[in-house]
Amino acid sequence: MNMDASTQYPIVLVHGLFGFDKIAGYPYFFEIKEALEQAGAKVYAVNIPAVNGNEERGEKLLEHVNRILQETGAARVNLIGHSQGPLAARYVAALHPEKVASVTSVSCPNHGSEIADQLQKALTPGALPEVLVLAVLKAVGTFISLISGHPQNPQDARAAFKSLTSEGLAAFNLKYPQGVPERWGGEGNEIENGVHYYSWSGIVQNLQSLQPLDPSHLNCIVLSNLFYKEKTANDGLVGQYSSHLGKVIRSDYPMDHFDAVNQMAGRTSWNVNPVKLYLDHAALLKSKGL
Repeated sequence: MNMDASTQYPIVLVHGLFGFDKIAGYPYFFEIKEALEQAGAKVYAVNIPAVNGNEERGEKLLEHVNRILQETGAARVNLIGHSQGPLAARYVAALHPEKVASVTSVSCPNHGSEIADQLQKALTPGALPEVLVLAVLKAVGTFISLISGHPQNPQDARAAFKSLTSEGLAAFNLKYPQGVPERWGGEGNEIENGVHYYSWSGIVQNLQSLQPLDPSHLNCIVLSNLFYKEKTANDGLVGQYSSHLGKVIRSDYPMDHFDAVNQMAGRTSWNVNPVKLYLDHAALLKSKGL
């Protein structure tokens, strides 16, 4: 793919819940960082707490942004996040717009995850099932941070869980409204406080498109049936309209939640090239002078 992705500012890739930069050399953004670099971009994949609230993860992301700005001498960065990642990016951009050129939201529940809402309904606060679930989530986050080489990252399962519910995101959006659409299913402002906001996401497809080595797709199909507001328009974890932020590039790509970062190991289940989506977007950022 011959494409010029030499953006003016470095690109920072921000992982989602249970995410990492690399584990034993295996990247969260599979083949994406390398493709962007080959196309001329300066790219950093950062590691923030795998399981924690949006603001806590945002504080860690801010540390990385400050380090990258110091190392590169760049004035700003382009933040591209997946899943929960864009919420940390939005936090940094809201507090320090002078350090952020753009925020791009990929398959993020900017208005809340219906899966988190369903879990909230099913788990009684303080009861044994909730305690066990939160303990497991924290243990998984701690393990991921340990094997990815970042054991110092703090984990808080309760904060993570609450921050992804519709109620939690409503409160978050009141504090950090930049790029948030005024109406359900609409678009937000493309530019706020000098920061450009973009989003894209997909819709889960049926079993006929299932790849033998893509078990995550089957999981997304199962989870997609738990949605009540966007039952036929979600990627298995995030509703189509919940993903909208700023200028919406597209929110109906034929891909599930994990395809958006080219998992599993590039074995996506339909005719869409996730890597090219990032290359196309970097070219767009470059065309905007970013």
